[in-house]
Amino acid sequence: MTNGSAKMSAQPSRGPVSLSISAVERDTGLSKDTLRVWERRYGFPQPMRDAFGERAYSIEEVEKLRLLRRLMDAGHRPGKIIRQPIESLQILAGQSATARRSVATAPADDELQRYIDLTRNHEIEALRGALSQAALRIGLDRFVMDVAAPLNHLVGEAWARGQLEVFEEHLYTESMQIVLRSALANIPRSNLAPRVLLTTFPNEAHGLGLLMAEALLALDGCQCLSLGVQTPLAEIVRAAASQRADIVALSFSAVLNPNQVFDGLVELRDRLPAATDLWAGGRCPILQRRPPQGVRVLGELADIPPELVRWRGKRASMAQASG
Repeated sequence: MTNGSAKMSAQPSRGPVSLSISAVERDTGLSKDTLRVWERRYGFPQPMRDAFGERAYSIEEVEKLRLLRRLMDAGHRPGKIIRQPIESLQILAGQSATARRSVATAPADDELQRYIDLTRNHEIEALRGALSQAALRIGLDRFVMDVAAPLNHLVGEAWARGQLEVFEEHLYTESMQIVLRSALANIPRSNLAPRVLLTTFPNEAHGLGLLMAEALLALDGCQCLSLGVQTPLAEIVRAAASQRADIVALSFSAVLNPNQVFDGLVELRDRLPAATDLWAGGRCPILQRRPPQGVRVLGELADIPPELVRWRGKRASMAQASG
């Protein structure tokens, strides 16, 4: 017994599970810069250090970071909620979900819930088939506004409440992107103005909103040129020049550092020709609180059609004046 006990005590104990900063970035969608800024500014998260001196985040911290990201997507400011305990954040996430559901009709809720159930049951082919059929049945415009946009919110809320795993959310996002890209491929290419360059800044890996905006722009006859996500600012400027872009359109999620968003837009506006419009959309709070001068802020996807009417009207007036 004594020898056996000695052997057991000599075995190395397994330490607490932790994630590296890169893993947390992939898991939560919060950039490394955001995590470091929060650590300095708010005292959360408070990562340990591994044997190599690198940050190591506990599972409990990562769970709270997931909730914070979802609440920011819903419009909450990090400084107001980051110091709250995780139990309070879960209640707040549930209240946000209830508020959103109250504005939707029951039939729509039932249909959207079906997509979530397919995701949760890992019936991914069925999910993609159902989404594709919906896009064909009601048209891409209504699909983006009435299905994709509210469904994205519901999936995010389910993830924040622990009803969807990270990989399940990723499967949903990939499925929606496949459906939207397929629908976009079937839109006849247009030679009409404006020419719109779409992308995101570095550290912004969320591309679903960008794809939805591209769909609405293409349906309105725009020539769309997408660079995908995470394009360095200098490359955006070069691409806009080479493609003779009339509009540069950027998408921002709520998880980006507000100062980086503001400063980046100011610099980009300064480096683009004055005749090139700069549009910014998404849920980053600073876009509404302090929009940079010379940047058109679109708070919702529904703002895209009237902005195009404004742009085309302005160009028509300029053409008449020069003629």
